Amino acid sequence: MQSTAKTPSEYLESLPDERKEVMMKIREAIMQHLPEGFVEVMNYGMLGYVVPHSVYPKGYHCDPKLPLPLMALASQKNNISFYHMGIYADPELFNWFTAAYPEHVKSKLDMGKSCIRFKKMNEIPYALIGELVAKLSTEKWIEMYESNYTK
Repeated sequence: MQSTAKTPSEYLESLPDERKEVMMKIREAIMQHLPEGFVEVMNYGMLGYVVPHSVYPKGYHCDPKLPLPLMALASQKNNISFYHMGIYADPELFNWFTAAYPEHVKSKLDMGKSCIRFKKMNEIPYALIGELVAKLSTEKWIEMYESNYTK
């Protein structure tokens, strides 16, 4: 079920206690490493990390009224999902992340195209998430987005 929270704080407060602490630690890793120009918002019922219209007026090609997304964080029924569109768009970033992951976590990486699923709350690589977040500047993400997704 998608959250109807209006703010990131409201979203976090609505989580069950067993998820709240983990989600707050992931959020902290994201916020500590979030490059300048990105902002935290509620987007699609999740915590979203986007390039705002003030920086990229064109917005998201699927819905230009929305800011350009890069990342999202959500507490799902069976896992915590961290979405990073840069991993999908940049093979180098994907290769770096998939090679670094086993150095931080013993269990197998559970990943879709841009979604990393964490089912074991005690095996979340907070430092690695922070490194991943820091790897793309807003300028680099916009350049990558425009070359991959816009026509």
